[in-house]
Amino acid sequence: MNQPRSSGNDQTSADTVLVTGATGYIGSHTCIELLASGYDVIGVDNFDNSEAVVLDRIAELAGRPIAFAELDIRDTDALRKVVAEHQPAAVIHFAGLKAVGESVAYPDKYWSVNVGGTLSLLDAIADSAVTKFVFSSSCTVYGDPAEVPVNESTPVAPISPYGRTKLTAEEMIRDILSTRDCSGLLLRYFNPVGAHESGRIGEDPVGVPNNLMPFAMQVAVGRRDSLSIFGDDYDTPDGTCVRDYIHVVDLADGHVAALKALDATDTCEIVNLGTGTGSSVLDVVNAAGEAVGTPIAHQVVGRRDGDAAIVFADTTKAEAMLGWKAERTMADMCRDHWAWQSQNPNGYE
Repeated sequence: MNQPRSSGNDQTSADTVLVTGATGYIGSHTCIELLASGYDVIGVDNFDNSEAVVLDRIAELAGRPIAFAELDIRDTDALRKVVAEHQPAAVIHFAGLKAVGESVAYPDKYWSVNVGGTLSLLDAIADSAVTKFVFSSSCTVYGDPAEVPVNESTPVAPISPYGRTKLTAEEMIRDILSTRDCSGLLLRYFNPVGAHESGRIGEDPVGVPNNLMPFAMQVAVGRRDSLSIFGDDYDTPDGTCVRDYIHVVDLADGHVAALKALDATDTCEIVNLGTGTGSSVLDVVNAAGEAVGTPIAHQVVGRRDGDAAIVFADTTKAEAMLGWKAERTMADMCRDHWAWQSQNPNGYE
């Protein structure tokens, strides 16, 4: 297990935020938006699914660095030392594993990291100055819903180990925060895509991508021969799965809005973060081809275990409670994702 490696000055401001998974795809974009909004950030990550160079690019884009400690969130003692040193007032918890297919193959790994790691973090901030907690959850907790769009009252019925670990983590957070002077937001977000408009940071999955957009863009840049579409016989307009794709910068902005909203609540609430619009796999593949300037080579294969047919969000609560709404279009998402992939054909090197 990695030992903590710290940099930056001690931070005791009420605007100091501990971000787990800070160098990951969503975490890195959120760090930039937090810094731009005047927060100080202490990040932690173990680099299992990210690279240390991301820290330099965050500093480059934000104009100032984050403090950082290299550690595994399951190392409670290391986390506790970071919390004691920097005294954050808030936590945004991204660190975790997120691939549906991988969770089916390796459920033990997902329970260890997603549930065990979350419990470790909650233990580490016990009796600390943390009064606000934001959790990176997922729409996969809804499973294959009978009706769409899904709102926060839609019955939960996850159909993959990944979804079950997210739901369990949500329930654990709610139970534990109810015993503390700490409010929370459990953000169930949908399908993050895109990248920072500069193309300097973006999604760089380890190995073969599990998600649609990074795979499509790796095909476009020549790293993959063809994209596999998992099934075209679903009960959808074109037979392919329909999802709610949201630009990662919109999602990052949603986390900033969540922190501000927690100033006005003393409870733990669930909020969907999405666009409220469903796009099929073929819609995304075609939009990606338009952004790239050439069609994305693809082929249809059999369905994948754990995939629901149609899932997209009702965003009414996010707009009312957070004062937040996604602004960027599918064309924006594809343009920015291509800017990242074309400038970094082999990802972070």
